[in-house]
Amino acid sequence: MSEKLAIDGGQPALTEAMRGRVPKWPVVNGATAERLKEVYLSAEWSFNGAYEQQFGAEFARYHGADRGVLMVNGTVTLECALAALGVGPGDEVIVPALTWMATAMAVLYVGATPVFVDIEPDTLCLDPAKTARAITPKTKAIIPVHLYGSMADMEALGDLARRKGLAIIEDCAHAHGGVWAGRGVGSIGQVGSFSFQQSKTLTCGEAGACITSDAVLAERLYRLKHIGYDLGSAQGKAQSSPPAGLICHNYRATEFQALILLDGLKDLRAQTEKREASAAYLRELTAEIPGVEVQARGRRADVQGYYVLMFLFDLKQFGGVSLGRVMEVLQAEGIGIGGTYGPVYRHALWNVGSSGYRIAEGGCPVCEEACANRGAGMLHHWLLGDRELMEGIAKGIMKAQHQLSRNAE
Repeated sequence: MSEKLAIDGGQPALTEAMRGRVPKWPVVNGATAERLKEVYLSAEWSFNGAYEQQFGAEFARYHGADRGVLMVNGTVTLECALAALGVGPGDEVIVPALTWMATAMAVLYVGATPVFVDIEPDTLCLDPAKTARAITPKTKAIIPVHLYGSMADMEALGDLARRKGLAIIEDCAHAHGGVWAGRGVGSIGQVGSFSFQQSKTLTCGEAGACITSDAVLAERLYRLKHIGYDLGSAQGKAQSSPPAGLICHNYRATEFQALILLDGLKDLRAQTEKREASAAYLRELTAEIPGVEVQARGRRADVQGYYVLMFLFDLKQFGGVSLGRVMEVLQAEGIGIGGTYGPVYRHALWNVGSSGYRIAEGGCPVCEEACANRGAGMLHHWLLGDRELMEGIAKGIMKAQHQLSRNAE
């Protein structure tokens, strides 16, 4: 392959016509628009409406849990999960070093302290062995994040949590529809937290949900998001005062959001299957390209709900250029690729080193390397494209690797 790189004036691997076949996200359809009009005309927009209750039940059932509680976003779902489990001031909560900032921010919201632990180099998810070493007498909970859809090792983390008497809150913001060893994501820990923000694989623009099979936790979650009142009082069936000592909020979602999510849930299984097929094809197409791997699936993942298809590059095989340069070259080839999140503890909020927050002993070198020199990926809607689009993506990566390595000779 001797084609000139597009960034140097050559023709891009993905033509404009091929890029035009990248599916738009979110998917918009007329049937949902008509149903939204019906909600509008009903004048019953919020709260605790029929669609909200239906979605909570169906979403939980989809993932193998008994109860689902819809809220306004996927940050407050984590906050409420922590509060429902009794996590508060003086407690420590283990979070992965590589995640969106909300995972750790929720810990602050309940007055607890996040402890940042390194990740595995292949899945980019929380490392169970390093998690075990980070546990102290103050540790109350672990929040594994199924990052970009790859699932954390719930077997090892679950065993660890049971031995140490710790709670597990699964952060499933990237993993809708995933299945680990026959169990749906979010149903393995005490609580599963999901996000329905605009870019997620199930979305209504903004919302979140908690799922659980613990009736007591479900009741607490509902009270936490509904200013202390239980479902019965919300539906006018009974009067119930807010419980003393539980700081509750107005985190209620609307019927508009619930309806969009219900309609989207009908398509989730087929979309997940399509993404899985495309990801498998891209793994096959890129397997022989030097210096290119794809983020590993969870070790016992039956179904992976891809949020991002994350490539892991060995920059030595790309002529020793920076990760930023590789991304620029691939973007010029027409591939919609971007970097990982940065190490969450580097956010200015944490001020690690002069605050009470800490990084687990040994630091987080795997996370640092993944962010700086290895990881770049494509959002999930690219995986809804056809096989020819996947072939074009692989061609662009092969072209970039070949030309960059050749330029360095």
